[in-house]
Amino acid sequence: MQLDLSHVTYTYPLAHMPVLKDVSASFLQGWTGIIGNNGSGKTTLAQLICGYIQPDSGSVTSGLVSSLCTQNATYQPHNLMDFACAYDNRAMTLRRDLHIDVDWCWRFDTLSGGQQKCLQVACALWVAPDVLILDEPTNHVDTVTRQAIIQALSRFRGIGLVISHDRELLNTLCTQCLFIAHGSVCMRPGDYSQAAAQAELERSSAERARGVLRKEKQRLEREVQRRREEASRAAGKRSLRGINPRDSDKRRKVRQAIVTGKDGKAGRLVTRMVGRLEETCDRFSATAVDKRYDADIWFDTLPCRRKVLYRMEPCELSLGDKTLYVPRLFIEHTDHLGLVGDNGTGKTTLIQKIVADLQGSLRMLYIPQEPCESQKSAALNVLKNLSNEARGRVLSYIACLNSSPSSLLEGDAISPGEMRKLMLALGILKKPELIIMDEPTNYLDICSIEALERMLVGYPGALLLVSHDVSLMKAATHKIMRIESYEDGYRLTWDVG
Repeated sequence: MQLDLSHVTYTYPLAHMPVLKDVSASFLQGWTGIIGNNGSGKTTLAQLICGYIQPDSGSVTSGLVSSLCTQNATYQPHNLMDFACAYDNRAMTLRRDLHIDVDWCWRFDTLSGGQQKCLQVACALWVAPDVLILDEPTNHVDTVTRQAIIQALSRFRGIGLVISHDRELLNTLCTQCLFIAHGSVCMRPGDYSQAAAQAELERSSAERARGVLRKEKQRLEREVQRRREEASRAAGKRSLRGINPRDSDKRRKVRQAIVTGKDGKAGRLVTRMVGRLEETCDRFSATAVDKRYDADIWFDTLPCRRKVLYRMEPCELSLGDKTLYVPRLFIEHTDHLGLVGDNGTGKTTLIQKIVADLQGSLRMLYIPQEPCESQKSAALNVLKNLSNEARGRVLSYIACLNSSPSSLLEGDAISPGEMRKLMLALGILKKPELIIMDEPTNYLDICSIEALERMLVGYPGALLLVSHDVSLMKAATHKIMRIESYEDGYRLTWDVG
């Protein structure tokens, strides 16, 4: 069983350029990761494979049963009721492995995002399609749910395609990765880490080759200019104008040079040199290197002079019908702390208490999990009212986070991922002594997450990070606070790495 795309091109109505252009790829049994920046065409590719849209040209293997699990967790699977009434071995196994309660199917709209995602994955796996495509299957889910989903997907025996920014998921499942950029694709073997390393090696080689061609191009341009000047002088020597009509010897030498072509040698050399220059220019243009905003952010700030930024005595936080027990808690001026736990265990409640307690006592940057409309409008207004120098710095920070700065200046409608980057860049401008971020990787593509990771690793102040991204937490934090079940509620414990 094999899925083939052959010279596929697709352009959205009213769009000037195709989102996918002359794309060819082959997918065998097993999992393939689909990698690319936001808006690069990953979801479009999934819709083409499933037949939801038709390519402008090219072909996709027909006759395969396809199933697409969308990114939107609130989308109710079309076969949900069939799955609810099914008690075959596959259905029962999926309910057990994904921890699905018997009543979930009947109250889908009341479930949490993680529970809805589990049902979506279960319904997609239950029909045993030839081709299964999942769009961000671990978005917004906690660690336990993520592991359950990964284990269930690992047992799928068809052709699997997973669109994800979850590096742990991609490294666990995938045996090859398809990279999408500027309408083109490139398949690389291995899991995400292996494929990304190969992509970086190819990019470095292309940059070196482009540097050599750039120098050769500049050298040839100088040489062409020199020889053109030489040819111009030679052409002047072939003219009889200005020679005394009585100077027969000089006029005879000029005529002899014209007949023998001796003085035309410079012109012929110019022609050959121009040909070499044009060939080098073509090779230089063909050696493309994707533009990438990967410079590191330099923080013009120092850790707070106060060694202990925050102190919380043992307390209990109400979570409705449950309680979160918090022991004595300290945040020092250079601590990089991570906070982990399942959804609904009080992570955001704890963060909001810390933010409220610290308000006004130090320079603090807090970026919530879901910024409200007023916060988004405020960020855009601040950007518009900045001085040219400050706006330039903010846009340079956004570029370092793998986004085009011009997109923020084109209008008020920006994506959730771009809004997070804008809020972070504006906050950095104020030289924060403490940064608190709640699920910062939501809505970000892999390149943006890796840029954010580099930024947080290099931040000299205190950091409090809430995230389900295991790779990010390992890189950016050195102390972990974990919320676990405890008697009639939850308890915060330290897990020092």
